[in-house]
Amino acid sequence: MATHMTSERIQKRMKRRVALNKGLSGVFLLATTFGVFVLGVLFYQIITEGIPYINLDFLTGKLSTNAERAGIMGAILGTLWLMAVVIPVTIILGVGTAIYNELYAKQGKLQTIIQTNIANLSGVPSIVYGILGMTIFANLLNLGSVVLAGGLTMSLLVLPIVIVSSQEALRAVPSYLSEASIGLGATKWQTIKNIILPAALPGILTGSILALSRAIGETAPLVVLGIPALLLPFPGGLFDRFTVLPMQIYYWTLDASLVEEYQFLASATIIVLLVMLFILNGTAIVIRNKFQRRY
Repeated sequence: MATHMTSERIQKRMKRRVALNKGLSGVFLLATTFGVFVLGVLFYQIITEGIPYINLDFLTGKLSTNAERAGIMGAILGTLWLMAVVIPVTIILGVGTAIYNELYAKQGKLQTIIQTNIANLSGVPSIVYGILGMTIFANLLNLGSVVLAGGLTMSLLVLPIVIVSSQEALRAVPSYLSEASIGLGATKWQTIKNIILPAALPGILTGSILALSRAIGETAPLVVLGIPALLLPFPGGLFDRFTVLPMQIYYWTLDASLVEEYQFLASATIIVLLVMLFILNGTAIVIRNKFQRRY
């Protein structure tokens, strides 16, 4: 009798779990469908508004107070100059820090605190990094709103992401590879350079490129830093004033309340920025597939 009652309880419990699973699956599917639908509507609106405005004059022209003659070449060059600072600073410091933390630093309480803080820095709002960049680079070092100050500020923003992703890539390398290398007489640095880094390269590059994609699309730190969207000459060096595509989108969106054409210019600029992001993300996928090895 007791066995029969226990069996009935188990069956009822299983039915409740199955019903709960189906209900939650439906909720998650509905949430996903809603998000994809909103994204599709937004993407359709941007494409329909922006495509007619994309032409050679728009891509190569200067900024103008006349919406019909406005171009984004200055913002494109500013974005490229910004990345010219962010890429080497972020990759060199990020990968170097990950190698030290993962392969050289001794494990202990101090190391645990450092690792926790690095992970927590990934979740700090981007505007906080803008305040830090304004305080250190713009004011303390007296750089002002130039390419170098903006690049260093954005490097601080994405550096924790590169460090964490690089450490995960290094951890994923099988330990027997490094043990075999050391067993054959290689030094620790030779093992890292010739065995561990090549094996971790796909993960490191993928994480770095995705972090750089975030840097291209950020606006808040540059707003705090005082990056303008004015009629500036094209930037030609690290100490020139500049603007970037997200800043141009931001200001044209604000101006759209006064002049309707700016809304269409902002949509066209969003398309250009999305193309750059797709290229970066596609590059990450190609690199991962090209250098992926199975051990």
